[in-house]
Amino acid sequence: MKTQKLSSPPDERANQVELASIQLSKQVAALRKKKGWTLEQLSAACGVSRSMLSQIERNHVNPTLVVALRIAQAFGISVSSLLDIPNTSPTIDVIQPDDRSYHFRKHKDCSIRTLSPLRLEKDVEFYELRLSSGGALKSAAHFAGTRELLTIHQGSVRVISGEEQSEVNTGGSAHYAADVPHAIENTGRSEVIAYLVVLYRQA
Repeated sequence: MKTQKLSSPPDERANQVELASIQLSKQVAALRKKKGWTLEQLSAACGVSRSMLSQIERNHVNPTLVVALRIAQAFGISVSSLLDIPNTSPTIDVIQPDDRSYHFRKHKDCSIRTLSPLRLEKDVEFYELRLSSGGALKSAAHFAGTRELLTIHQGSVRVISGEEQSEVNTGGSAHYAADVPHAIENTGRSEVIAYLVVLYRQA
């Protein structure tokens, strides 16, 4: 029996990337105009330069995931909503571990890898988080109603949400408000491997 290859062929993936880039440019321009913002006002709200925003709206650049996240947060939506395109892909989406396009952040103390296609549910994002000993993931407040669900696969962490904090060990989970400043700190001597689900409240 022949087995079917689940990952998308290169040409199909290239088309998906191009479609997502076009949709992003349209969405940013439409959302900015809906709010009545100038490029300067959007730049001030998201921390992305005016020139970069202008190039994004004209589909002259393909922004990184970090830039897309900043823009989405300025509009009070998730990244997946910013990339809300018709589902033209196979019914099974596969994200390979070596696919660098899904590496949200990667350095010696903290790495985050996206585990869910960005066009999945508009109110859910799923990440793999790794923290070296002494490493931490510190985040500013997300928009109102956002919560996070953290499950520890390996290691021990301290979860801080606003003025509260709790210790979570291997096999444990924490559910907390993410619309206040929050952090995940590795309190052990070994690497932490955890899975993080970000839950956005729909307007």
